[in-house]
Amino acid sequence: MSPSRQDRLDDPSAFAGVYARHSRAVYSSAMAVLHDHARAQDVVQDVFLRLWRRPHAFDPRRGGLEPFLRLMARSRALDLRREAQATTRVGERLGRLTERTAPAPPGASSAVERREVRTAIGRLPPGQREAVVLTYWGGLTAAEIARHADVPLGTAKSRVRLGLLKLREAYDETDAAAAA
Repeated sequence: MSPSRQDRLDDPSAFAGVYARHSRAVYSSAMAVLHDHARAQDVVQDVFLRLWRRPHAFDPRRGGLEPFLRLMARSRALDLRREAQATTRVGERLGRLTERTAPAPPGASSAVERREVRTAIGRLPPGQREAVVLTYWGGLTAAEIARHADVPLGTAKSRVRLGLLKLREAYDETDAAAAA
């Protein structure tokens, strides 16, 4: 059961035909799991890109090309759904953490200082709050925060920087009020 001439996966024109014949089935498999048009299209692109890069991964002795592609699509879609669920859970936990109590910074000895820090962090915009908490109490790098929040690296760095500037301003105002 070798691939027919029209199913040769290493020939660009034949591969275009394979895509034309099977892309709808791959999309349907992804859509059944994800229920999201854009993400299902991403799965289709990913499946065919993987097939193009590794055409020998398909072994026609084990079954047909369409079931192979549909299985790849379903597996990739399940991976994406699990990633989204994990990200949502992390975001919810982070939200609860920053709303209720942010950890006290090193050197904050009194309950008043800890409460002031929590209040100041709670006033930050959500993206900046998340970035500051993940950096200082989660130990994440800017690159890890960017992946977690699904934002560009520069945005993650800016959120940390702006969040820290706002915290510094809050402390400067507190110090000025205490001195007066």
